[in-house]
Amino acid sequence: MFSGVNKRLEVIAAERGGWFTRADVMAAGYSDNELRRRLRSGQWRRLSYNSYVETRDWPADEPPWDRAIRLHRLSVRMASERLGDVVVSHQSAAVLHGLPIWGLDLARAHFTRPGAGRGRVGRAVRVHLSPIAVDEIADVGGLATISVERAIVETTCGSSYEVGVVLADAALSRGLTTPERLRAVVLRHLRWRGAAAARAAVLFADGLSESVGESRLRVLMANHGLPTPRLQVEIHNEDGRLIARVDFLLPGGLIVEFDGALKYGTGEAVLAEKWREDRLRERGYRMIRVGWADLDRPRATADRLWRGLRGQAAETLDKQ
Repeated sequence: MFSGVNKRLEVIAAERGGWFTRADVMAAGYSDNELRRRLRSGQWRRLSYNSYVETRDWPADEPPWDRAIRLHRLSVRMASERLGDVVVSHQSAAVLHGLPIWGLDLARAHFTRPGAGRGRVGRAVRVHLSPIAVDEIADVGGLATISVERAIVETTCGSSYEVGVVLADAALSRGLTTPERLRAVVLRHLRWRGAAAARAAVLFADGLSESVGESRLRVLMANHGLPTPRLQVEIHNEDGRLIARVDFLLPGGLIVEFDGALKYGTGEAVLAEKWREDRLRERGYRMIRVGWADLDRPRATADRLWRGLRGQAAETLDKQ
């Protein structure tokens, strides 16, 4: 974790959850010049005022969203220790619960302190003031954290309906909550600004949706009046052998698949996918594939899906 760092600073940082202060650096025997040199080289990184992290052993090819999660978790731990009697909340709680970060603003670590009045907003931290019920607090990695249900509701209130669907779908799919628990929490907070969007997202949520892309595609289809699809449908041949488990099945035998990566890797994987599609077409199904770029042109994508429903040629959406 701390290659090239002396053991004393390594122990101090580990006890804090991965970050350290200038005072920790000095106590470990470093000088200010050495601190600045490590910051310039990128071996250490400034997390916020007077807080730093060791970065040299972080994966060089780490995806940007994983890096954002790593940094936000560290920021939450740092701020939590400094703030004292607070509960991790909003999108920060969603991150700690392991929910997707699509559409979330992670510029600040969010906390809630029970009480009334106005909160506090800083460059790296936002503290909300709000009553918190006992059943709305969970322990996540040793930090007092808003429950997954409330995290979804309050994050949706401050962002969008689509973000709420992504969060709620993921929580249901991973078994972190139930539809009943989600609905109970959203009904408890109907007076919050943005609660209508949160309530709609919770009611629309479906644990059969298995990815951010599938959740967003469900929202797109609903927004454009397409029929409600069946999710994760198993299709068999005449002998009962499983041919495929498809993402969405629309009326008339139209299969819609979300391709997050738009690639299949090895030649064997390509051949297996071709066999799968051939067998589905032999059974009378038609297929449309949707990728990330298609979600950013919702009208064009919805039009192609409607044409597919009407029996027109179903080309891969990403080729348009």
